[in-house]
Amino acid sequence: MKRSVLIAVVLSILAFGGLVALAHGASQESVREPYRGGRSVSAVTLPSDVQEALLETLTGPEGEYAAYASYAAVIEKYGDVEPYLHIMEAEGRHITALQRQLDKYGVAYPAENPYLGQIEAPESLLEAAQAWAEGEIANVEMYEQLLSVVEEYPDIIRVFLNLQRASQEAHLPAFESAAQNGGTLDSGEEHDGGGSSRGGRPGRL
Repeated sequence: MKRSVLIAVVLSILAFGGLVALAHGASQESVREPYRGGRSVSAVTLPSDVQEALLETLTGPEGEYAAYASYAAVIEKYGDVEPYLHIMEAEGRHITALQRQLDKYGVAYPAENPYLGQIEAPESLLEAAQAWAEGEIANVEMYEQLLSVVEEYPDIIRVFLNLQRASQEAHLPAFESAAQNGGTLDSGEEHDGGGSSRGGRPGRL
C-alpha cells in the first residue's frame, strides 16, 4: 500500500478525533508553546501563510512527523532493519530542526507526534521500501512547493533546502536500493547525506 494512502487513512482518523485541528493550533491542549528560555526568539511575527508552511513540513501528511511514524511502524513490526532504523533517526533530527524554527518565531505546534501508532506497516519489507520511496518523493515535492512561500526568510529556506536535499540525496536512494534488494539493506549500505539541517551541523541527515 502506498504511503500516501496510509497517511490519508490516518488523517481521516485524526480529523475525527480533532487532532488535525490541534496540529494547526485550533486547540491548545498538548500543544507545545514556543520555548523561550536560553534561546534567541525572533521579534518578527511570521505571516499566517509562512506559519502554515512551517507547520505543514512538521505536521502535514508528507511532513516529518508522518515520515518518522511511518518508519517507526516498520521497525515495530519487523525489528531494527535498515534503512528504516537509520532514516528514522535522521527524521528525528529533521523534526528537531523544524521545531527550532517554530520556537524561534513563536509558533505553537503539537508536542506529541499525532501519527505515532496510527500508521500500519506494509505487509512486506519490499512493499515498505517501495511505499516509503514514494513518500520521500512526496516529501521532496512538498518542500519544493513551500519554498516560494518562505522566500523572504533565508533561515527557513536554508532548513527547507537541507531537509529536502536529505530526502532526495540520501533517503530516497536508500529506499530505492532496499527495494532492489528485497526490502532491506545490510548495515553500512545506508546512504548518508551531507550538509546541515540547521545551517551548521555537518554529517548525516
